[in-house]
Amino acid sequence: MRQGCMQGFMLVAALVSTAGVQAAETDPAAIARLSQAFSDASASGDAKTLDKLLDADVVFMGEDGTLSSKHDIVAGASPPPAGTHNTLVQSDFHVALHGDVAVTSFIDNATFARYGQIAHDSFRSTEVWLRKRGSWKMVSSQTIEVPVEPPHIQLAVGELDPYVGTYQQAPGHAMRIERQGSGLVIIGRDNKPVPMLAEARDVLFRAGSPRVRFVFARNADGRITGFDVRRAGHDLQHFTRS
Repeated sequence: MRQGCMQGFMLVAALVSTAGVQAAETDPAAIARLSQAFSDASASGDAKTLDKLLDADVVFMGEDGTLSSKHDIVAGASPPPAGTHNTLVQSDFHVALHGDVAVTSFIDNATFARYGQIAHDSFRSTEVWLRKRGSWKMVSSQTIEVPVEPPHIQLAVGELDPYVGTYQQAPGHAMRIERQGSGLVIIGRDNKPVPMLAEARDVLFRAGSPRVRFVFARNADGRITGFDVRRAGHDLQHFTRS
């Protein structure tokens, strides 16, 4: 009789355990909570939570392209200095479950408080979580900064016309800059004008394309001679004024 009761108890325990595993595998909310917990720990410098959530062999790529190990992340975690505060609040969260693997994508909305000044930034991330012995661990993460247009200045009317002209990279491949009202537009091979905004004198960008800059060069007389197309610090193309 006791043996029969014990076998029945073990069967019930096994069923409960299996149900718990299935719930973990099919419950996106559980992954969402863990992912937000990691963001919270990253913002607050909570090394203990970071250590708990990260797999020993995690592959972690930051928004600047650097790779960090679990040791790098945990050892480098520390609370923000007095007078400062960070928060990371996730939005647009999605998760795809593949058995013991969960793949997420989301936006981390950052707020940085520095001695009375507030700044905001946004990062889009993907994470891969692996269930090991009933616990989810982050095994991979990759983050990019969501690009936004920088503040722009209004060039004086007399400063606009010197940019107007045709700029050629190679025969058959040219761009035109034209004046339209109190601003400039750039026209490429598609013949569609796109407004150009000035981040600073001789540093312009196309509206809607904040990652790319047009850096203009002038000769000794101050005449514009061409521009470089610069993306993320790299000069990709050079155009000479015709």
